[in-house]
Amino acid sequence: MFETELGRKIYAAFIDKDRWQLYFAGLSVTMQVALFAAIIGIVLGTIVAFMKLSVNKSGKPTIFSYIANIYIDIIRGTPSVLQLLIMWFVILSSWKNGIAVASISFGINSGAYVAEIVRAGILAVDKGQTEAGRSVGLSNLQTMRYIVIPQAFKNVLPPLGNEFIVLIKETAIVGYVSLRDLTRTAHQMTSTLYDAFTPLIGAAVIYFVVIKILTILLAKLERRLRKSDNR
Repeated sequence: MFETELGRKIYAAFIDKDRWQLYFAGLSVTMQVALFAAIIGIVLGTIVAFMKLSVNKSGKPTIFSYIANIYIDIIRGTPSVLQLLIMWFVILSSWKNGIAVASISFGINSGAYVAEIVRAGILAVDKGQTEAGRSVGLSNLQTMRYIVIPQAFKNVLPPLGNEFIVLIKETAIVGYVSLRDLTRTAHQMTSTLYDAFTPLIGAAVIYFVVIKILTILLAKLERRLRKSDNR
């Protein structure tokens, strides 16, 4: 296998000097940033979603709703790479932990999209459910907690899984803040071996396999949710 030109390139890029360990170390950084960012994004996005849905007694949006809209507009209207650079060089310039800075940056970015996912999931719950809760004596908070949120959770879970997959791919830019993720590892290997094709294609294959596995798991989860809805 390794007697051909392609075989020798594969051997040099992944096997010689145990270079495969570098790729998996890079993949570990990618997954850490994506996972931490997803957690931050879900927490922040849920808070922002409720802020955006908040209304006063007259039914008009509150100041929190306006703040949420401004946050979502700014984050969704600017490139994630610029947000990462601003976080690294300006806001958190004194921090030395690149994974923490990248996770916060992507978490804030993801929060804007998660907020819309959660908001849409809550609004997708039939208003009759809220009215039913109120009719049996539940407060607005209790109705939201015990009736609306459990149903909205099923609506938002698949999109949140897709958001995590998107985060994995978006973290490919963390090399801008000197993190040696999977993409940066492959790029550095091209300089070491003077071979751009093999390391980059190899990294692409690793990304594809990881995302394909997650996609299959997400599809199984969606099927289970649909089955539970049909009962």
